[in-house]
Amino acid sequence: MKRGQLAFLTGTHIVNDLYQGAVPALLPFLMSQRHYSYTAVSGIALAASGLSSVVQPLFGLLVDRRPRGWLIPAGFLTAAAGITGAALADSYPLTWLFAALAGIGIAAYHPAATNQARVAGGQSQRAMSLFSVGGTLGASLAPALVTLVVGAYGLGGSWLLAVPALVTALLWAAQGRWLRYRGHTPATPAAARGAATSAHRDDWRAFGRLAATTVAWSIPYVTVTSMLALHIQRDLHGSTGTGAAALTLLTLAGAAGTLLGGWLGDRHGRMTPIRTGYLLAVPALAAVAFAPSVAVAMAGAVAFGLAMFLPFAPQVTLAQDYLPTRPGTASGLTLGLAMSVGGLAAPALGGLADAHGLRTVLALVLGVLALGLGSALRLRDRVLPEAGPEQGPEPAPERVNEQAATGAAPGGR
Repeated sequence: MKRGQLAFLTGTHIVNDLYQGAVPALLPFLMSQRHYSYTAVSGIALAASGLSSVVQPLFGLLVDRRPRGWLIPAGFLTAAAGITGAALADSYPLTWLFAALAGIGIAAYHPAATNQARVAGGQSQRAMSLFSVGGTLGASLAPALVTLVVGAYGLGGSWLLAVPALVTALLWAAQGRWLRYRGHTPATPAAARGAATSAHRDDWRAFGRLAATTVAWSIPYVTVTSMLALHIQRDLHGSTGTGAAALTLLTLAGAAGTLLGGWLGDRHGRMTPIRTGYLLAVPALAAVAFAPSVAVAMAGAVAFGLAMFLPFAPQVTLAQDYLPTRPGTASGLTLGLAMSVGGLAAPALGGLADAHGLRTVLALVLGVLALGLGSALRLRDRVLPEAGPEQGPEPAPERVNEQAATGAAPGGR
């Protein structure tokens, strides 16, 4: 494992997903200061998340053709510009356009960074979980940062939100030469494709099932992160600070779940955290949706964040092993679906919340998550042999099927 590169990439992930988490954190301020409706703020969530899900696979295709490390700093800088512009814009159309720009930046970052993280970490699930947890930490910091900046200076002071991206870009420029010349960049796509093809072909059917599972993960997660603070304030009569604290606790629990999922994946096989996460997430979301008090809702949010992120890193590496000749496409589709597709449903769910309340929406996405649980239980592992000059023959189909049925990891872990 190339710890230096992995740590640096994790830092960039913190910054990039800080701006992803800033979108739901800004929504209560936009509603209170600009008097937007649920439908209007759901449209902003669609601009940032839904558009990101559409364009992220395209960036994955670009990365599969040729390594494009420059997309990493370009991505988080564009995301910062979009979020800052959305907060400063003086009209709804401009706010929507800047939110869309932020979504494009977030999408550009993920395939290139995830490919480099996989190369740095190899087959380790913990390595991918460390990289993934950077994004979760960034999202967890966003509510506190947005509340601090906007609460103190109003939406006019939101230019301060761009400072983390600018500092990280300077560090990237300083470290870029070291990253390039120490061999810490992924193999060329042609070489990686040839090695992967000799081991396994792409399994699009299995990948399609994983994609469906990820969509059923995305809709509840994006809905809860967008509406949790509003749910606590409007339905449970909590304060603005309490709503922001609940969102922070949810994302911090997600960080813990990401690390735990990587550890479980290395120790017991990656299907264990995938299945366990979905099994625990359903009752946790029920506790949020039907909470009688703020305390119960916050406890449910913590459990929900922990459970939802147990499968996160294992799902990324599983997608890359389902499509070994197209790792950028696999990570682009998986991360795009995981963090963005829920935004496509946001306008409809926002309209439903305007008409029938937030509890109705949360109950509906609970049903979607239950469908995701059913799909997750049908997923099977795919264990690829390590590439190398001394690589032995491909495992017999019987052995592969045995590993798939048990969810075992290579080496008997």
